[in-house]
Amino acid sequence: MTAEATPRDTAGGRPVVETTYGPVRGVDDGVVKAWKAVRYAAAPVGDLRWRAPQPPVAWSEPADAGRVGPVCPQPTDPRIPIDLGAPQGDDFLSLNVWAPAGTQPGDAKPVMVWVHGGAYILGSASQPLYHGRTLAAGGDVVVVTVNYRLGALGFLELSTLGADSERFATNVGLRDVLAALGWVRENIAAFGGDPGRVTLFGESAGAGIVTTLLGTPAAAGLFSAAIAQSSPVTSTYDSGRARGVAERFLEVLEVGPQDLGRLAGLSTEAIVAASRTVFDEVPVRTPGRLAFAPIVDGDLVPDYPVSMARKGLTHPVPLIIGTNKNEAALFRWMKSPLMPIKPESIKAMFAEIAAEQPGLQLPDETRLGGTYRGRGTVKGLGLASDLGFRMPSIWFADGHRAVAPVYLYRFDFATAMLRLLRLHAAHATELPFVWGNLGAVRKDPMFALGGRKVGEAVSQRMRARWTGFATHGEPRGLTGEPAWRPYGADDRATLVIDKQDSVVDDLDADVRRAWGDDVLSFL
Repeated sequence: MTAEATPRDTAGGRPVVETTYGPVRGVDDGVVKAWKAVRYAAAPVGDLRWRAPQPPVAWSEPADAGRVGPVCPQPTDPRIPIDLGAPQGDDFLSLNVWAPAGTQPGDAKPVMVWVHGGAYILGSASQPLYHGRTLAAGGDVVVVTVNYRLGALGFLELSTLGADSERFATNVGLRDVLAALGWVRENIAAFGGDPGRVTLFGESAGAGIVTTLLGTPAAAGLFSAAIAQSSPVTSTYDSGRARGVAERFLEVLEVGPQDLGRLAGLSTEAIVAASRTVFDEVPVRTPGRLAFAPIVDGDLVPDYPVSMARKGLTHPVPLIIGTNKNEAALFRWMKSPLMPIKPESIKAMFAEIAAEQPGLQLPDETRLGGTYRGRGTVKGLGLASDLGFRMPSIWFADGHRAVAPVYLYRFDFATAMLRLLRLHAAHATELPFVWGNLGAVRKDPMFALGGRKVGEAVSQRMRARWTGFATHGEPRGLTGEPAWRPYGADDRATLVIDKQDSVVDDLDADVRRAWGDDVLSFL
């Protein structure tokens, strides 16, 4: 069943659209129409806490969709001052929609569905950074941002302890995003979008969901193009690692594996507090690893994303994939253990990988020494950026290009303030430019030392590429900008995004040779 294709407009710019579950009343400010906090699934509370998403109870009177709703409960971290845009709450399986003013059902505009990042434990669809007004209006696209379950609520794998797999489903956070994509397929035409032209895009953990879903059979047909910004492609784990996290989580809550029924009665606050404890412990004990992330469950996720790509088993949809030049600088700045930077931490991570895969030939000091200059932390920053983000993205691109066009990029632009802070083009610094929301974050110092005019030009070019990709299936840019060619075996064309964009052949040649193919056997 699809949504009714005739919206009802009420006085005061409050457009009403019928969805499969009931009518929703949005707002029209003359630039965009917006519908916020639209439910795509029931609140995951009580016995539904770890089940696959269930349909919400249908309604008949127009639901107020004029303001954002609750976001997924999550720990706060003073090192990461995220403005979630809305209070936390249990009824958060919702999404937000923006469409250019004047859009009508049947217009079949391109659709862009955003999956936010945050290490699979933080963030929301309502962050001011992801407000879709500029992107939708400027690119003539329909923008959707999605909330999904985070932390232990979304990626705690209790079935690895023998729990009932229906009551405690695997990869629940992924299943939420799939449910939201199903909602888009059934409803977006009523908002003026084209259900056959959906681009799934995300950053960091959100991009990890994108690259995972590219190899998920259940995602077939739900999106026609994909964009993965700084995807931690290889942060997808096996059931053994997930079991260890689940055991520790229960220890923190003082719940035995035989008493899992107690979990439904625990407060959300207790679940979030335990999530925080385990999340903080894991990267200290096992550098470079996350507590909560997608797992290879043999059901929803049949294999590791890079393996799926290298076997030619990813969905044949065009892909933009890339990273930022100085990814690891953000984690140094936050003093976060999520990404190992100090030499001893990097060595510990390599030792752990080697222990997991006996016989694996990891790159040695000689091979890496000529590629990563400097000493200590300076050297570690480059190595960590490539191990965590750049090389996994290249490995995925090398596989996926056999089934569909791939466009590889690297974001190098940094304002004077970011350079002063030694952040440069760090992890997540491209986000304001993709969304066109420069200065959306409170007390954002990005342009404190100038550079806004150049930054706005960078943003305009990026948005043209991203929305052009959603519209045409290829990242057409502004007139006069260099043509971004697909990433091929011969030239490995890469778009470098900076004050002026350029297309460089085989930008990562030295890094690829240093890492080689040996390391891929553990993925």
